[in-house]
Amino acid sequence: MEASQSREPLHGPPAGPETASPEVSDAVGANLDMLPASFADFSGSVLRHRAVVGYGCERASQAVSVPRGLSAAALCWPGGRAPPPRQRRGRPNPNGGAEWFFFCGLPDAPVQGEAWPELGRAEALARGAALKWASGVFCHPEHLEKLVHYRKRESQRTASINSRLKSVVQSYLEGVDWGLRQLREARSELRDVSHAMAEVRLESRKNAEGISPLETLRETSITHCQLLAAVSNLPRLYSVRSMVLETERLVESRRLLEAHARLMELERWQDEVFLQLHSMEGPSRMALSPEDDELVRNYFSGVGRLVEALARELWAVVGSGLTLALHNPTPFVSAVRIVEREEALDRFFLEERNGGVPGRPIPPDRPRHWRQCFFKVLEEAVAARFRKVSYRHSRGPGLAGHLSALQHCIMGDLSTVRNLLEQCVPPYYHLTKAYLHACHRCLQVHLKQTISWELQSGEIFAVLHWVLHVYSSSEMMGEPSLTAYLDWDELGPLISQDEVDQLQNKYVQSVRKSVSEWMQKTLEVELMDWQRHQEPDIDHEGCYHTSLPTIVTQMLEENARVALMINETLRDQTFQMGLYEMEKLLARFRDAIVEFGKEHRKAPADNGAFYLHYLLACISNCVILKSATENLYQQVSSASSRASVRLSRIPPGPLAALDRAVRKACRLAMDQLLLELQPHLQELLTRAWLAQGDIISKVCSILEEHRELYSRVRPPCRQRLQEEALWLTVVEYVRALMQKRLICRSEEEREHAALQMTQDAQQLGEHLRNTEVDGTAAEVNPTSLIPVLAEFIKLKDPGLLILEVSGLISKYPDISEEHVSALLDIRGDVPRDVRASVLCLVEQNSPVLPPGYRPIFPDILVPPPSTAFCLPTTKCA
Repeated sequence: MEASQSREPLHGPPAGPETASPEVSDAVGANLDMLPASFADFSGSVLRHRAVVGYGCERASQAVSVPRGLSAAALCWPGGRAPPPRQRRGRPNPNGGAEWFFFCGLPDAPVQGEAWPELGRAEALARGAALKWASGVFCHPEHLEKLVHYRKRESQRTASINSRLKSVVQSYLEGVDWGLRQLREARSELRDVSHAMAEVRLESRKNAEGISPLETLRETSITHCQLLAAVSNLPRLYSVRSMVLETERLVESRRLLEAHARLMELERWQDEVFLQLHSMEGPSRMALSPEDDELVRNYFSGVGRLVEALARELWAVVGSGLTLALHNPTPFVSAVRIVEREEALDRFFLEERNGGVPGRPIPPDRPRHWRQCFFKVLEEAVAARFRKVSYRHSRGPGLAGHLSALQHCIMGDLSTVRNLLEQCVPPYYHLTKAYLHACHRCLQVHLKQTISWELQSGEIFAVLHWVLHVYSSSEMMGEPSLTAYLDWDELGPLISQDEVDQLQNKYVQSVRKSVSEWMQKTLEVELMDWQRHQEPDIDHEGCYHTSLPTIVTQMLEENARVALMINETLRDQTFQMGLYEMEKLLARFRDAIVEFGKEHRKAPADNGAFYLHYLLACISNCVILKSATENLYQQVSSASSRASVRLSRIPPGPLAALDRAVRKACRLAMDQLLLELQPHLQELLTRAWLAQGDIISKVCSILEEHRELYSRVRPPCRQRLQEEALWLTVVEYVRALMQKRLICRSEEEREHAALQMTQDAQQLGEHLRNTEVDGTAAEVNPTSLIPVLAEFIKLKDPGLLILEVSGLISKYPDISEEHVSALLDIRGDVPRDVRASVLCLVEQNSPVLPPGYRPIFPDILVPPPSTAFCLPTTKCA
């Protein structure tokens, strides 16, 4: 504990209470006399240090301005830091130990008795502070060992503070000395100025009396100047009117350079007169009255009229520069020289005004900017040229000719500008570029007006083709020698992209209306062809056809080809439009086929000979239209793929409409076949059929006749018709069987009927083999059903019918219970229990139809069993 108390930091107050205990104080006071001489010297140095520091800090704070945030006491503290805040006497110090502070002449320092002198006060304060500090530091005898250490530290601190005080006082004295010198110099200069002012005041008083006689002299001088100006301007004023008249004659005769020279002289006279008149105005001179100013302006009013007349003639020459350049370019060259003179005068007056030349006002009609007017007149001349080129015939069919005339006019004028007019103007005019830009702007305005009209498809095509292809081609602005004059980013397109899109949409709508009308007319012609009493036309492949597919296909191809001359986007839009119009046509075409079939059923004798021929021609037409549609789409897809733009797919409408039309035509063809087969089908599976057996040969002959007609149909519909004909024949054969026209009475009849059915199947199979197209057999052979039914009827043992029915169900899963019941009835020998077992088997089996299987029995209806009719007198059993 004692060791920790003996340690004291190098800087800062020692730890401990503010004042030592009474015992410690008495011990220190008693032992002060016994301290060695070194301690006495040390105490004296501490006292002197405290006094000097307190006095010096107080004086320095009063004489020197200390930076903000750094007090004068901080200058005397080691490291430049401010001392710790002064503690009130009697208040405990939180740091412990004796109070560590020193007074820098603070006003609230404790003072007893009367006020001390500054040095005495500082010494007393320092003694008290030193006593308190010593009592806190040397409170124990063993602390005296540090006396040498403390003495050395205080000596160093004193030397540091003395050096700082010296530097502060030195800088203060230097500043005071410089200030005194400045004050002495200022006082000397003020003394000289006051003497000079006094002399000036005295001289001004002496000269004030001699100014009044000069007023008369000033008025005489002003009068003399006015008379001198009048005398000098009289010859000019007398000749103004004659020069104006002469200049007017020169302008009328288009001697423009001479007229402009006289005009410049008249303007110079006018400017000099106004300059002289305005220079006489001032604070001591008489101002020019408004009446006099108006008089002078009226006198020179002819000059303004000359300027207007010269400008009219000048712009007339510039406007006809293209014509003059071919015969006599001299007037145009004179006009350009006059424009350049005027531009030079404009620059001269503007430089004088910006330079602030006193007393010279700028003329009221300056600057004239005739160079800007030159290019405006040039653009107006270009617009006038446009209006002269067949403008009256630009609407309607003459629009394409109008645009062609514009092209030749522009290129002809451009050649004149480049080869002739460009040589008549300075190089910085860039006349060719100015002419091209003027043409482009005039074309923009002209085309905007043109596309606002109600244009037809041909006119829209002419505008789009001219704007998108002709204008930028090598025949016009795309010429290599013109690329240096054109900045397309600055000029912009002739018509905006939105306007191009609108024109393309209008073109598609107009073409759509035209295509719809042509398709309707084509359909009307087709309907008239159906009423002809002759066979339809046969193409090089031996197939029936009419003019409808050729007309429709050529129409679509031609529209797509024309639209492609604009761009691929318009071609695709036209192609899509054509397909949708074809869908509408095919819907009307199918309705026409239906109506054609109804009319034939109502009056078969009117066109019965060639009814089926034209149905087959309709089917061939649909095949041609489908092929043409797919080919068109392939062409568009291949071209679009090269341009990285592809149609998503063929619109499903046209293909679906084609398929519906084909199915309807095929259905009507089958109805016609059925109508011809119906008399022979009525005789099948009857007693007469069982006796004669040659009915199916008649059926095959009819089928052969139809096969010959079906060969006039384009594939794949040709094979489809032949298969459908055979399928229809088999279905009708089985339907005749299900009618139960023949009920076998014996086993011999069952064998005979089965044998006849087998022979019929063989004849139909032979016909099927004859109808194979290109050596390809049909996927489904419907005649195989007839031998199976024959074996069912031929079976001798009724007990084996269950197995036979199981095989029949496995081959033809669409057979129903009614069909099996009808077959059992045709046999005529099936017991009830066997019938019940067979029908129960059929009812329990409901196999799923295999993929690709075409049902046959759902199209065959079994007539309901007939109920015996009776009139009972009693209750029926």
